[in-house]
Formats: sequence, structure tokens, C-alpha cells
Amino acid sequence: MLNPLVYKRPTGGAVDGQGPAGPFGVCEMALERGTSLERWTSESWRGKPIQQAPAYPDAAILADVEKTLSGFPPLVFAGEARKLKKELGEVALGRSFLLQGGDCAESFAEHSADNIRDFFRVFLQMAVVLTFAGSSPVVKVGRIAGQFAKPRSAPTETRGDVELPSYRGDIVNDIEFTPQARTPDPRRLLEAYRQSAATLNLLRAFATGGYANLENAHRWMLGFVQDSPQSHRYQELADRITETLAFMRAIGLDAERHQELRATDVYTSHEALLLGYEQALTRIDSTTGDPYATSGHMLWIGDRTRQLDHAHVEYCRGVRNPIGLKCGPSLKAEDLIRLIDALNPDDEPGRLTLICRFGSDKIVDHLPSLIRAVKREGRRVVWSCDPMHGNTITAGGFKTRPFDRVMSEIRTFFAVHQAEGTYAGGVHLEMTGKNVTECTGGARAISEGDLGSSYDTTCDPRLNAEQSIEVAFLVAELLKAERGGLPQQARAAE
Repeated sequence: MLNPLVYKRPTGGAVDGQGPAGPFGVCEMALERGTSLERWTSESWRGKPIQQAPAYPDAAILADVEKTLSGFPPLVFAGEARKLKKELGEVALGRSFLLQGGDCAESFAEHSADNIRDFFRVFLQMAVVLTFAGSSPVVKVGRIAGQFAKPRSAPTETRGDVELPSYRGDIVNDIEFTPQARTPDPRRLLEAYRQSAATLNLLRAFATGGYANLENAHRWMLGFVQDSPQSHRYQELADRITETLAFMRAIGLDAERHQELRATDVYTSHEALLLGYEQALTRIDSTTGDPYATSGHMLWIGDRTRQLDHAHVEYCRGVRNPIGLKCGPSLKAEDLIRLIDALNPDDEPGRLTLICRFGSDKIVDHLPSLIRAVKREGRRVVWSCDPMHGNTITAGGFKTRPFDRVMSEIRTFFAVHQAEGTYAGGVHLEMTGKNVTECTGGARAISEGDLGSSYDTTCDPRLNAEQSIEVAFLVAELLKAERGGLPQQARAAE
């Protein structure tokens, strides 16, 4: 049973699982772990410069909404976040692999049980492929139940003679290009919370209620293999899984009697972009006295908001959740070490995941120097590859991501780590459980002319269900080779 969270109010009262940590009741921690850290509170970020913050027209409404949110129950629990951190610690030591993926930005309009189920099914299939191919546990972290906000390259968008605020995700404003729709509305924060709660409820039911049965996942995968134009490429692994399951049944290991075969752990994550929302959902764990963000199990800092002395790093350094850090071409090795010092001063395995997003044409120029700096300092981090954000192009009037560039960056990511004697620990994908036509290529060779047939994303192009499973099969080959030649420090850890 996971421990509830208790917030001790300034008056001495306590409410299980509730209670604000913000201007309506400040959560304050000395954070003695790192001697270089200043005193942190859940609202200390408000005294720092901030990037990518929406310009809300009515500060009073925003404050009222954040106060309301601060009284809501947590979406996730501290014990769950600690469990994820422990599992990510195994990834950092080369013993597991991180699969992180989901929507580029969740939509209020597309929130349905079918969409959540389709995502979960594909995600589970990918994890099964990676587990069997690499003989390695897979940590499953969805970009789901909170991934509503998106950073933008410009604060406004111009169409013809009309200039309006950019669309920043459904948690902020609407994609419709009208003054009313594009005006940031704080009340959308409440809808995002409610939708996240409903999504989490269904995910937990799928994960523990039998839908995640290993036999089911394998049957779904067999359907994919049979229908794929490259079925011969995947058939060998599918046959291996079939033989393994048959052996397990023969010796009495079946899902009815063994919980681990019919249930699984799936965690949630999102970019911690709207810090008022995060602050309102910050709680103190009663068992440790530590602050946790209860909006999701894992938060990450984007490439546009990772300035060392700015608000997003300030907030994330204080909460004890696992934290991700996007690393793009502009990040220098010395700055990365400073960020690691701030975000993980105790060098806790599983605390920090470095999510690398360079582009297939830039990764060789930038990744090695970061790896060498981290290795030289002896820091224990999870290295994960985001092959999506650096490979976006425009074709036929649509933003798209060529499948071959996505796979090229992943292959190079593994090759660089192999050359440097470090562990390529994960992938971070924008994907959906639907068969959309947003990324070109793949086994079915989606062309530029096909993009308009089912282009549903409100922001960035996503891998469709088939392409996502293709990536899993291809990554599985790389993972198998990597685990056959683990770096010395990972072998020693085993």
C-alpha cells in the first residue's frame, strides 16, 4: 500500500493527500543534501527569470484557480515516484531500459477511453518486444495524464494581417485562430487536472486488471507481424516469444496464478512547463518529509527552459521526483555539469535522465562531448534518445518527421555510447496508438502525398501505431547487441 501524502499546514493541521505548497501555504525545505543549494520553497521559482510563461490577462483569476488546485487530491503518490526512481536507477546502472513515449500534446477534445486503450496497447507491445530482445526489464513511462502544455518558438502567430498569441496546448488556450480562443484561460488548468485524473484511473485499471496480460500483448504483436510489409524481419523474435510463453505454460507459470504476468507498472510524465500548476500540486510526503510534485511521476525540463538560474530549474531541483533534462545542440558540456550539480547534487541513480535531442545530422557533433564530461565527473545518469524533435521538416505544407532520420539518430546514439563505453539507456518518442499519417516512411512507406489523409496532431507529428512498433523491433536489435557488449562498469554492477 502506497503511503498517502500529508501536508502540514502553517497552523499545525494536516490533511491526508491534500494541502497546498505555494503562496496559500508554502512548502519550505532547507535541502541539506547539496551544500551549494540555497534554501528552496515551492514558490522560490517566482523570484527567478522565466521562459515560456503564458501571458494570462487576469492575475486574480489565475491565483484563484491555483488556490483551488492546491486543495485537490494528488494525482500520483510519493511512493510511486520513489519506485520509479529506483527502477530508473537500474537503468542508470545498465540493468534496465527506459521506454518513454506518448502524445506530443494531449487534447481535451480527443480524450476518450478508446484513445487511452490504443496507446496503452501499443506501448505494451513495444515493451514486450524490447524485453524479450534485450533480456532486460523495461521501465515504461508515458507522456500522458499531464502532457498538455507545449513550448513555442515565438510568443505570437501571424496569419495574413492578424497576429495572435501562439497555441501553447489545451491547458493554456485553444488551437482555433481567434482572439477569444487564443487568449490564455486559467480555468483550463482545472480541466487538465480532471482529464489527467480520469486518464490515470483508466491506465491503472488497464495495468492491473488483466488487460496487460502478457499473452494478450503477444497476440496483439502477432497481428502486427502478420500484417507488416516487413513481417519476415520480425517473425524470428515473434517465434521466440511464442516458444517462451509455451514453455512457461508447460511448467505452470500462467497469468491466472502469477500476478507479474497479467499486471505491469506504467508511470506518467510530462514537461513541467506551467510552474503555477506544478506548485499547486506540490505536497510533502509524510514518510520522508520531502516535497514531491504530484501532477505526474516524472517531470522534465525542456531545451528552451533549462537555464541554470531560471525558474524551471529552480522548481525542479527541490522536488524529489525523477527529473528529465532535454539536451539539445546548444548545450555545452560545462553547462550540463552545472545543471547536474543543481538537479542531482547527491548523484542519486535514477534521479536524473538526460534526454538527448540533436537531430540525425548533429548528434555526432554534440553527444560525445557531453558523455565524456559526465563520465569524467563520475556522474550516474540515464542517457535517453529523443529522435523526434531534432528531425522535424516541412513537406507538402505539413510538419513531418522522416522515419529513416528517426532511426538514424537512434542508431547513432547507440553507436556513440558503445564507442565511449557508456550505456544507451532509453528512447523518448512522440507517438500515438492510432494509425495517423504524420511521419513519412516506415514499412508502409508513408509518402509526402499521404500526410493529409490522417494528419490529426495539434502540434508536432507523431509516429503512428505501426511505426512505433517498428521502432521497438529495430531498437530491440540494437539493445541486444549493446547488452552483449556492456561497458565494463555496467558488467561490474551486475
